[in-house]
Amino acid sequence: MLLRLATLSLLILYPVAWFAPLMRAGLLPIFGLSEISVITGLQSLWESDVALALTVTLFAIFAPYAKTIGLALVQWRLLDPRALPALHVLGKLAMADIFLIALYITLAKGISYATIETAWGLYLFTFCILASIALSLITERATSRNP
Repeated sequence: MLLRLATLSLLILYPVAWFAPLMRAGLLPIFGLSEISVITGLQSLWESDVALALTVTLFAIFAPYAKTIGLALVQWRLLDPRALPALHVLGKLAMADIFLIALYITLAKGISYATIETAWGLYLFTFCILASIALSLITERATSRNP
């Protein structure tokens, strides 16, 4: 039961993480920093690069949420456990997004005129992805013991 509740809690935490600030960025600290979230980043991408916006939308929103829904369906025995390998792939796609965000922060910090600070949303988003991976591994072990 606790496993199911943990998985269902991710369905609430993901949208919070999408709107939470991932980082604060700006040119020179004296001008103030603007907060960037997954959603504000996607809004900017849709204006400049639609293909990249579609890719990030897939990785940051659809892949982790679809994986969590699928995981919940397996736990409630509404989806066959043989779907777990496909759910693992979705989890790996979602983790690629964390890597890209970390890469962008690292690159931006190398620019001397830009100021970048990580914010609590990055940690929440990372937690959601890692928790989803852990919950899928636990679910896989539980379903293999109780077919």
